[in-house]
Amino acid sequence: MKATDVVEVIQLLTMHQIEVYVDGGWCVDALVAKQTREHLDLDIATPHCYEKQLRILLRERGFEEVRMNDSRACNFVLKNPDGLLLDVHTYELDENGHNIFGVAYEGTDLTGSGEINGYSVKCICAESTMKFHTGYPLDENDYHDVLVLSQHFSIPIPAEYHRFIKK
Repeated sequence: MKATDVVEVIQLLTMHQIEVYVDGGWCVDALVAKQTREHLDLDIATPHCYEKQLRILLRERGFEEVRMNDSRACNFVLKNPDGLLLDVHTYELDENGHNIFGVAYEGTDLTGSGEINGYSVKCICAESTMKFHTGYPLDENDYHDVLVLSQHFSIPIPAEYHRFIKK
């Protein structure tokens, strides 16, 4: 997925008053305001109350759901005919910013800001992005992302990444 595609999707959602935060690898690049690697998809977080509106809006633009092993009401993948992949994570917070449904975001996670291709975006904060890059089977892209975050924000690299570090 290209930066121009990312901006187009974010602008579309924002224009339709859908609250959206960039997550995943594009979040890392947004936080440091430059693209540091290629991305297969765009991960976004949005309050669950926008889920139906988001699906309808994107379906009108050719996006269809791709069933995955972990697909559920709050975590699903949409793909358009051009092959653009959008990994959607929804959540619901209570009045204190604590998660009560969906992907386990807290209000404090949703405080980042960044830039993609010169366009300002809301995103997951750096510390939470680092935290969310743990607890699953890791690959070189994950290591790249945590290394970028560590170098840019002086956040320690989690221990589970030490196997990637060249001695």
